[in-house]
Amino acid sequence: MKSHAKAVVIGGGVVGCSVLYHLAKAGWTDILLIERSELTSGSSWHAAGGFHTLNGDPNVAKLQAYTVQLYKEIEEISGQSCSLHLTGGVMMADTPERMDFLRLAHAKGRYLGMDTELITPSEAKAMFPLMDETNFVGAMWDPVEGHLDPSGTTHAYAKAARKLGAEIVLRNRVVELTQEVDGTWNVVTEQGTVKAEHVVNCGGLWAREIGRMVGVELPVLAMEHMYLLTEPMPEVEEFNKSTGREMIGVLDFKGEIYTRQERNGILLGTYEKACKPWSPVNTPWDFGHELLQPDIDRIAPSLEIGFKHFPGIEKAGIKQIINGPFTFALDGNPLVGPVQGLTNFWCACAVMAGFSQGGGVGLALSNWMVHGDPGFDVWGMDVARFGEWATLRYTNAKVRENYSRRFSIRFPNEELPAARPAQTTPLYDTMLANNAVMGDSWGLETPLWFAPKGSEPKDIVSFHRSNDFGPIGEEVRATRERVGVTEIANFAKYEVSGPGAEDFLNRLMTNRMPKTGRIVLTPMLNEFGRLIGDFTIAKAGEERFMIWGSSAAQKYQMRWFEKHLPKDGPRASEVRIHRFDQTLVGLSIAGPKSRDLLQKLVDVDISTKAFRFMDFREMAVGGAPCMVNRITYTGDLGYEIWMAPAYQRLVYKAIKEAGEEFGLIDFGMRALLSMRLEKNFPTWFRELRPIYGPFEGSMDRFIKLEKNDFIGREAAAREQAAGPKLRRVSFIVDAADADVMGDEPIWAKVGGKDYGTVEKPHGYGAPRFDAGGKEVRGSSAAEGASAVRGIVDGDWRVVGWVTSGGYAHYVEKSMAQGYVPAALAENESAGLFEIEILGHRRPARINVEPPFDPSGEKMRT
Repeated sequence: MKSHAKAVVIGGGVVGCSVLYHLAKAGWTDILLIERSELTSGSSWHAAGGFHTLNGDPNVAKLQAYTVQLYKEIEEISGQSCSLHLTGGVMMADTPERMDFLRLAHAKGRYLGMDTELITPSEAKAMFPLMDETNFVGAMWDPVEGHLDPSGTTHAYAKAARKLGAEIVLRNRVVELTQEVDGTWNVVTEQGTVKAEHVVNCGGLWAREIGRMVGVELPVLAMEHMYLLTEPMPEVEEFNKSTGREMIGVLDFKGEIYTRQERNGILLGTYEKACKPWSPVNTPWDFGHELLQPDIDRIAPSLEIGFKHFPGIEKAGIKQIINGPFTFALDGNPLVGPVQGLTNFWCACAVMAGFSQGGGVGLALSNWMVHGDPGFDVWGMDVARFGEWATLRYTNAKVRENYSRRFSIRFPNEELPAARPAQTTPLYDTMLANNAVMGDSWGLETPLWFAPKGSEPKDIVSFHRSNDFGPIGEEVRATRERVGVTEIANFAKYEVSGPGAEDFLNRLMTNRMPKTGRIVLTPMLNEFGRLIGDFTIAKAGEERFMIWGSSAAQKYQMRWFEKHLPKDGPRASEVRIHRFDQTLVGLSIAGPKSRDLLQKLVDVDISTKAFRFMDFREMAVGGAPCMVNRITYTGDLGYEIWMAPAYQRLVYKAIKEAGEEFGLIDFGMRALLSMRLEKNFPTWFRELRPIYGPFEGSMDRFIKLEKNDFIGREAAAREQAAGPKLRRVSFIVDAADADVMGDEPIWAKVGGKDYGTVEKPHGYGAPRFDAGGKEVRGSSAAEGASAVRGIVDGDWRVVGWVTSGGYAHYVEKSMAQGYVPAALAENESAGLFEIEILGHRRPARINVEPPFDPSGEKMRT
């Protein structure tokens, strides 16, 4: 074993071998993978080996599509077969709600270039005759599904990596990780120590233990997972013989099962409700090529439904039951990227769907390590997406919930209960007493809306407008016409101070820093000119700045701040960053009466001239020391009031008492988001993400290219000079009883003109056949590469996608924001656009000016 390496990858499962291969492919050959036992000794060897491209996050779906395409490549390089079976598969819906879910998934696939198709239960039965189609109302066909040999695939990655110069050391456990002052890692193993510039945690079942070696408690838990293999079935053999094909894969939401052909029998697995964690505190190092004791009684409820839906399987004999542990993060997506607070320590773990996602994870992480950027929008997999509240017990509760709901529908207005409440503000009990429906905002309980007195404060979950529609409308109207108050503790809050604070922020941000007592809005870019932050910044003193941003991005953005702090020399101590989290909380009051209300609570002049729009001031509010911004996300006259938690109840009580004469109302986060739509305001994570440039995001007025050389300036200047390819726009939608939720395709009537914004199909499909073996629709690689199925309809073409939207209650319009080709971004013509909502294309029209107060006069008054 070598004593020095540029990077050490810990863990020899499919993910570790993929990371090693991609690093070698990117040109890093001084790299080493260390495995405590043999390759595939964790979860990889007993995996069912299925793969698919569909994912709730379209950006993750793209990486899954890449993974499937990659298998041919690693087979050719390594000479090792992956035993790829590209059969295609169907998702079966047994209720109208589940069919709506499939319509949403199908619509997402349009702009990703995925070749999915909505089909009838009878058409599905023709490809999987073991089912009773009368149990279902519809299905979705996806040609890019199948299965492979887990061991062969892992070894294909490993052999390909070795051929490119990488080294693999087996039977050698890592026992300790320490870091030198210069940032070099000491990877201490049973066979000696390796000094490395980078360390990658691909520990799989042991990722949690590897993290603890460097003081990090990763939010990951292993769950027992069972699938069974049947004896050979005559029905399967007859189907293979008569059609010359293998049976497809089937996912049944109701039964919470997946099934496919395995040799001459069937493999059937389940994500059962009565799930069971494995080693919830510590993972034993001596666990290896072992299976857990099966517990068929635990999966019996799912099997009962499965046998009803697939009666052809019920009478088959069970040859074997596989029960093995797989690791999950809180939301089921991987944990990938650099760990905030550490130097050159990377994660690629909790990759539960390793044979769907392993290639994409390896590509993204290698890009990140070699080039400084993953090359994709990987927010849905970023290890920084969880905060300190994701403790061991919190993680164990949430992973159990996620596992038990893996095949359940997540409605857009559904809040999941496990491990809650985790974080609360001093007003939590008060909000509950006010009949608030609470939501989870980065681990914090936040009021979403207020149910009428006497009614149960509970969401009726739906893809359509629900029981919150009327109350939210009242909250919006009362705020717009009088005054409303809402809690805003769920913002990110930072203080940057020191003699170098202003220079530091000018280097990071695209806008000029404000003068003392003033506020600016500013994006933040990476080196490639992509949006990685959107902030409100106030200059609170000569060497002190207050910053507010998105709570969910706190660790993501702290990682960036820390990366660019002065590291050594006389300037090393000139900048200090403090993240407040919940040590600073806030309230916002907004509406035409908000100034009158606030004036009753302060002892200073806050008239229009004395306290201007975008002013910042420290003042006592209701007798409590506070910081006040004259700005709101509603786009109306209003104020953000920030205080230590000890004062929040006092300030809220004073606001409520003083607001009685003005008709004050409490409003929640959903009303706030409704009002921001009326102003065409974007949100971080939806409209503003690392795949967009600042001019694409229509953030032009906040980009000061003439100021100092900020990070990403050159790339932003090139984008402006060439003109952005896309533009963020706002739509008014002729919706029915359902509004957009995000990720819907945007259609435009553009004839044969191709604006080049839609992803082309990946060209790696499987044909679909009827019961007689006749091909219904071909999908060869050549045909898939040239066709654009599902994204062209006569003169109509999918030209973009929705990022977010909903109902704008004050202007009484259904609205959406999204990205379209820049050439179409200012075309307000009627009849040009349609947005697909739950399978129905609804007329939509671009609205360049915000429908509420387009001149901005109200918020400046």
